[in-house]
Amino acid sequence: MHRPLLPLPVGPTDHALASGLLGHVHRALEGTGPAIDLMGQPSATAPAPVPGAGGAPAEVPDEVALVVRTSGSTGLPRGVMLDAAALRASAEATHARLGGPGRWLLALPPAHVAGVQVLVRSAVAGLDPLVLPAGQGFDPDALAAVVRSAPGDAPLYTALVPTQLHRVLSAGAPTLDALSRLDAVLVGGAATPPALVEAAREHGLPLVLTYGMTETCGGCVYDGLPLDGVEVTVDQDGIRLAGPVLARGYLGRPDLDAAAFTTAAGRRWFRTRDLGLLDGGRLTVLGRSDDVLVTGGLKVAPAAVEAALAGVPGVGEVCVVGVPDTEWGQAVTAVVVPRPGSPAPELAALRRAARTLGVAAAPRHLVLVDALAQRGPGKVDRAEVAREAAAALARTPRTENHDDAG
Repeated sequence: MHRPLLPLPVGPTDHALASGLLGHVHRALEGTGPAIDLMGQPSATAPAPVPGAGGAPAEVPDEVALVVRTSGSTGLPRGVMLDAAALRASAEATHARLGGPGRWLLALPPAHVAGVQVLVRSAVAGLDPLVLPAGQGFDPDALAAVVRSAPGDAPLYTALVPTQLHRVLSAGAPTLDALSRLDAVLVGGAATPPALVEAAREHGLPLVLTYGMTETCGGCVYDGLPLDGVEVTVDQDGIRLAGPVLARGYLGRPDLDAAAFTTAAGRRWFRTRDLGLLDGGRLTVLGRSDDVLVTGGLKVAPAAVEAALAGVPGVGEVCVVGVPDTEWGQAVTAVVVPRPGSPAPELAALRRAARTLGVAAAPRHLVLVDALAQRGPGKVDRAEVAREAAAALARTPRTENHDDAG
């Protein structure tokens, strides 16, 4: 049996949009309405796709409630089919981990899985969400105002990405005091620097670090521990995930299903492209396998270098990329957004911090920027950052610090 699929372009978030979407999500979960294909707002010259046109299916299996687009980290965004049962399992497991259902505050775009999951959890909890209007961008003070206005009838939860958390911490004491009222702040979508986590917790923010992706209904590992029903394994190819939260597959792409979803011993698994370690059942994510840099014949994991650099004074946000280099193949380059109110870091300090990971990890170049290019909420566009870094270095003399060998 199949059900109709309704394409639903989603623009900037406001109360009316969130309310309408919540109704669509509720009916999709209950089976009383069509499945919803959530899409980002099309441009003025590019109309929204029509189901059935250009080979896109007009129907999906009856169990599917939502189709959510990936962020495009492995190429073009893919439509991921999420069953109602998987979405409910994810929401219920999240509530169980946090201590019970609560009221959610929507501060992320609902076209992406982290945002729409706020609406799914709200529907499952039976509580209308609070909404942070998108406006001209993320405003920590506006977020604090929404928190202050929240009724006290239930636990209060929200979900943020690391970039938003960074801006929250830069907002000052009144904002941080207001946000400490939250019962949980889920942070995911990208690696969160340890120094940022430590600073947020010192200010009383109840952070929960999440790991997951659209294919797992969003976060399915909280603070390194899988949610109820979720299983994690790690092998030489990376992290694999199993459990009731797995997607049905990709919309109209059975070829991709075969590569991403496998079955072993009667259990269905999703193979990520992330590297990780399991220690005592706790998962540490080391970064994407296809992000690994090779410099001078040695492999460097950007995520590990970023974690080391995040604690250097003056570093607000950092992305480590490889810039083509005739001698090294790829020159490790730190692209840094300086911390507001602090002097920008110097290359020598970054190199000293990264040398704990080995000489090869020490950045050879530093590029200062106002913001890191993104391809989704909280997702740094590494390819674009690398292109921008290469262009910046081509315009200015390259300065390398030879304070150590290599």
